[in-house]
Amino acid sequence: MQEEKEPFVNPIDPDKITGSPSNLPYAHTVGGAVIKPTKEGLIRSRSLMGMEQQTDMQLSQIKEQIDLLAKQAKLIQDRKIISEKIYSAHIGFKPEINHVYHVYEKEDGKTVLSMIGPNEWGSKPKFKSFLNTVRLLADLTWAIEGN
Repeated sequence: MQEEKEPFVNPIDPDKITGSPSNLPYAHTVGGAVIKPTKEGLIRSRSLMGMEQQTDMQLSQIKEQIDLLAKQAKLIQDRKIISEKIYSAHIGFKPEINHVYHVYEKEDGKTVLSMIGPNEWGSKPKFKSFLNTVRLLADLTWAIEGN
């Protein structure tokens, strides 16, 4: 007499077991490493804040550089305009680099470049008005002294 055995029924729900436990997002044994879920929103928020702070700082530095370049370009443009006016004036000598000269307006409205300063003329100035004291720079542009 052979006893018939009942088929074995596993009491564990098949949805709760796996054939490859290494792919589980949590420890599958009592002695396994504790794996805590991350606070994804917190990590993302902190990362976003750090990224915004860094990019804002870099953009601020670039803006400062742009402002400096714009200021330098304006100074060069101003020197160009002044230089064009001086080179259109009457110059009766060869100006030397890094020397100071003086620009005057004559009675007829024309300008003249002189080596003589406004306080060196004596009692009666030779020209209608004094315009500027200028210096010839190495790039052959002129800069108004005191600026």
